Amino acid sequence: MSTMKAARWYAAKDIRVEQTEVPTPKKGQVKIAVQYAGICGSDLHEYVHGPQLIPVDQPYPLNGHQGVTTLGHEFSGIVEELGEGVHNVKKGDRVVIEPIYKNFDSPFVTSGEYNLGEHLGFIGLAGNGGFAKYVVVEDYMIHKIPDTMSFEQGALVEPAAVAVYSVLQSGLKVGQSVLVSGAGPIGLLCAQAALAAGASNVIITDVAEKRLEKAREIGATHVFNAMDKDLPAKIKELTDGLGVNVFLDCAGVQASYNTGIASTRNGGTAVLVALFGKPVQHDALDQVLREITVKGVIAYRNIFPQVISLIDSGRMEVEKLVTNKITLDEIVTNGFEALVNNPSEVKILIDINK
Repeated sequence: MSTMKAARWYAAKDIRVEQTEVPTPKKGQVKIAVQYAGICGSDLHEYVHGPQLIPVDQPYPLNGHQGVTTLGHEFSGIVEELGEGVHNVKKGDRVVIEPIYKNFDSPFVTSGEYNLGEHLGFIGLAGNGGFAKYVVVEDYMIHKIPDTMSFEQGALVEPAAVAVYSVLQSGLKVGQSVLVSGAGPIGLLCAQAALAAGASNVIITDVAEKRLEKAREIGATHVFNAMDKDLPAKIKELTDGLGVNVFLDCAGVQASYNTGIASTRNGGTAVLVALFGKPVQHDALDQVLREITVKGVIAYRNIFPQVISLIDSGRMEVEKLVTNKITLDEIVTNGFEALVNNPSEVKILIDINK
């Protein structure tokens, strides 16, 4: 087979399912036969507003990729072929991909903080990704999964890693309370991660009632419509009048930020998880007087093995987020357009072999 079907981004609102060349692994690379792939919020941003993370004006410095791109960075698969010098996997291994490119000239990579290194980029954005029959990845991106984990669960390891990393960075302790703004995939996964970490109260807000229903289904202790009046007061009523210990902003707009900060207890922590589309205004004096920590997180680092174990053990039932499974040919109409127009859709998986 010299060609394969792939979903390729050309411009905003221009994703084409077409035949493209089957990739061949070079030194230090591995060819993966993709099984399931998920549509991420960043994929959706590229579809609606792109290019944002796809290099168009100049090549991506770490691999020279530029322009038309096969999307997809949340995926599971089977090792198909090894490039020269690859010894950490073998053909037939069941795997998931940690899609961050590492800049080995960066001191952040040397220190293990590779998500902070210069030229942050991802498979499926800064290089061709998993919305295709085959994809070539760097050998350091590969994590084996146990036979007890389904490929559908495997496709959710990457977004779950964002959530687990965010909760760990918040410093959440057993028995504490959490507010999650935004009941999209990352917000719901953050709620699952917080529950797995021992949170007593997990409160979720969103403007879509269908997504709040999903939040109840995955175990949120309380849900509120984000448009409700006096929301910080209602949240404080649930937390002994003090406010939540941890606020996770997975919505990324001024209103969610304001509500979350106002709902956080003095001495609490706010973690900014969303990729904010616009700057927000911030009351620094209020932060000082209340000793609130405001922290940003990007992606994840050194967390995939733990996330795989959480999912495989049933502590994070990530499969509950899946609202539809589609074919690659349906990716625009029943994938991207459905996510744009139907708030009841949460996580859509592409069955690459169907």
